[in-house]
Amino acid sequence: MVKFNLKRLKAERIAQGMTQADIAKKLGMTRVSYAKRENGNINISVDEFAEILTALGYDKTKMPIFFEVSVPKNEQKG
Repeated sequence: MVKFNLKRLKAERIAQGMTQADIAKKLGMTRVSYAKRENGNINISVDEFAEILTALGYDKTKMPIFFEVSVPKNEQKG
């Protein structure tokens, strides 16, 4: 299963020296609306994710860093 890594999203935003308000402004939404997405209260749409990448200054080649693969324990080797 592939899962969107919200912790990585927050870490990348902070690494860019941006606040939630900074990203929200670039996306045309309130800080609260963006915070709900970053905290997982509202799902991030594909279009919003593309806009977030742009706001962070990343191109589509950076997309994979925001996803993690998790394998159910009963399917893990070992």
